[in-house]
Amino acid sequence: MSTETPLAPPRPSRPADTRKRVKAPLHPGWWIGSAIVGLTLLNIGNVVVRSPNLDWSVVGEYFLSTDVLLGLLRTVELTAIAMALGIAGGMLLAVMQLSPVPVVSWAAKSYVWFVRGTPLLVHILFWYNLAALVPAVAIEIPFGPTLFEANTNDLITPLLAAVIALSLNEAAYMAEVVRGGLLSVDPGQREAAKALGMTHRQTLRRVVVPQALRVVIPPTGNQVISMLKASALVSVTSTPELLYSVQVIYNNNFKTIPLLVVASAWYLVVTSLLYVVQHYLERRYSRGDRRG
Repeated sequence: MSTETPLAPPRPSRPADTRKRVKAPLHPGWWIGSAIVGLTLLNIGNVVVRSPNLDWSVVGEYFLSTDVLLGLLRTVELTAIAMALGIAGGMLLAVMQLSPVPVVSWAAKSYVWFVRGTPLLVHILFWYNLAALVPAVAIEIPFGPTLFEANTNDLITPLLAAVIALSLNEAAYMAEVVRGGLLSVDPGQREAAKALGMTHRQTLRRVVVPQALRVVIPPTGNQVISMLKASALVSVTSTPELLYSVQVIYNNNFKTIPLLVVASAWYLVVTSLLYVVQHYLERRYSRGDRRG
């Protein structure tokens, strides 16, 4: 008697779907709306191209000028420094918020609540005018000599005030981004790591953080773009970033609109590059979610 297992019959293949998709007819309202939008865009284009108040020759003249490029470089520097410090501070605040120690958790949550509830411009002006509150900064030993002392106006320059304000503000927002990423990891992952004998630090570094990055990367990219645009607020402290550099030029030649177009164009160029970088980072960290 043969003991061979009979082969299973082949599964029938699914017939190809030969049905044709039927497109629903467009409602007349769509045609009317499209016409209104088209006419509006044509009118805007006509104003932009033919308006005598928007001199495109001035735009071309100053787009690559030295002062504008130096302001752009300062804007990029501010964004990079503030984001680096903000991400580091946000990670620290996120861990503090999740701390089992009530005082530590409450302190971090209070900081995030205060900073997110007050305008960034107020923070910039506060640090710029810190000398009105603290005329001098000193480090001294109680009942002993003074180790360090400096005038606050000399110590807190407009650039430093801008970096401090932007970094502290960004740390509060990044704290919520990082906290959301950490909470997105299944608690079972932590329990499994603990069962394997990992310490709390090893669990965060090897298990939690790599999985949280897929959640953290997209909003972090958005925060970088928001920081680039928010850096224009430091122009109120005469910090020579992009917007301030443009303001100095149009205060001399009174070509306000063309110079604002120059600034807007450069902001669009840099944000577009950041969008591309963000896109590739999201693709890289989302590979684990793709099906083979």
